Amino acid sequence: MSRQPTVYDVAEAAGVSRQTVSNVLNAPDIVKGATRERVEKAIAELGYRPHASARRLRTRKSSTLGVRLDPVLNGISGAVLDRFLHALTERADARGLRILLFTAADPLDEIAQFQRLLDGADVDAFVLTSTIYDDPRTEWLIAHEAPFVTFGRPWGIDDMLDPRHRWVDVDGRHGLAEATRTLLELGSTRIAYLGWPPSSGAGDERRRGWFQTMTSAVPGLSRDEIAALELVCEDDVGLASEAVRGLLASGTPVDGIVCASDTLALGALMVLGSSVPIVGYDNTPVSAAVGLSSVEQPLEEVAAAALDLLLGDEPGDVVLGEPASSLDPRHRLLRPRTVWR
Repeated sequence: MSRQPTVYDVAEAAGVSRQTVSNVLNAPDIVKGATRERVEKAIAELGYRPHASARRLRTRKSSTLGVRLDPVLNGISGAVLDRFLHALTERADARGLRILLFTAADPLDEIAQFQRLLDGADVDAFVLTSTIYDDPRTEWLIAHEAPFVTFGRPWGIDDMLDPRHRWVDVDGRHGLAEATRTLLELGSTRIAYLGWPPSSGAGDERRRGWFQTMTSAVPGLSRDEIAALELVCEDDVGLASEAVRGLLASGTPVDGIVCASDTLALGALMVLGSSVPIVGYDNTPVSAAVGLSSVEQPLEEVAAAALDLLLGDEPGDVVLGEPASSLDPRHRLLRPRTVWR
């Protein structure tokens, strides 16, 4: 059959009425076992899928997940969110869900959007990105019993294991630790870190990976000498270049740099060229184009894990509450890998 099978095709193949097929789909308990098995066999053989719009009308659910479209601050690191959204949309579609993108000026404006979308029954749940310390968005969603999952752990909030706060994150500490360790194995000993100002949860974790590796693997360097190798600036190519120039002007020797982002790594590259190895973070198209090594986040796995945490067994079934068992935690911490160039 070249066209999509309909409920009438299923009824004919099973030798039952259209209403019986509808009952099997929507209220299987009222259908006799033998009849139900016959209909289910016809559904499987024909590859019939219930019409999504009809299901939404029947269940009064939108089968839609809301995701804020973050403003693109630059053309480098913004590509990460684009790749995540693409992966999330593809995987959501395979599970009978749609993605609704919306914009917001700040966290409070985003909360106002949550209220509007929930009041209008436009979405069933939310996928949050760019988590921050003491994130008011997650507190609001928990208080209003709205299902959600975050790409990013709950920084600074005492709900790391709260089953109502489901989260997926990438272990940036592990990523920068592995990158630093590899540079040490290749012969570098004075590896600088170029990162963001404190209070960025993800940035703090990435810094921790570099610092812990340097203090444990390079016993010849004092903590003060390691601290002198740390550079801090906002996520900007020009500011990153300026920070690296300042390090060189201070006379501090450096033979490698690991960075909190590809944006910062590009700024370092513009000053140092290929004189020392530089490792960025996010493996953006820019890093590939200029030949920068970079830590890559497994965004396909992040998207899959986010949906696994948020959805039930049935297509489009959003769940809320306790995990099925103690072996099914409501969070996933995934490991990145470094792409060496």
